Amino acid sequence: MSSPSELLVVCDRALDGMASIVEGLGDELANTAPDLPGANTPFAILTHCLGVIDAWAGHRVGGRPLDRDRDAEFRARGPVAPLLARVEAARRRLHDDALAADDGAPLRADTPHPVHDEISTQGAALLHVLEELAQHHGQMEITRDLIRAASTTR
Repeated sequence: MSSPSELLVVCDRALDGMASIVEGLGDELANTAPDLPGANTPFAILTHCLGVIDAWAGHRVGGRPLDRDRDAEFRARGPVAPLLARVEAARRRLHDDALAADDGAPLRADTPHPVHDEISTQGAALLHVLEELAQHHGQMEITRDLIRAASTTR
């Protein structure tokens, strides 16, 4: 298995990519969803990723209390600048949690989640964060491309 610092390099790449996407789109387009059933805005996708970090690294690994409304993450809207500040704060907490984690130790908090039975160690929870960030970074790249294509045909 990789070291926590190696895992964080990959997580940081995904966070940097997602932050760059919403910054490049600006306030209006970052809050626009592609014309697809059930599609999310880049703002909402990144907000969801911050919720993932709080839930899996902060709560389950770090042991901090969790106050999360997962459904609201997908309805989130707003200006990009405060979201980018939240990304940097979440990144710092993720680094702290990952570097303090005990890879094989049980989770510090047990909150129900559909994949919780498959993820029972702190190391596995951090891998799940990486999985989610990488997956949603790719989703945001496609979402950005669809939004830009639609905005140039108007």
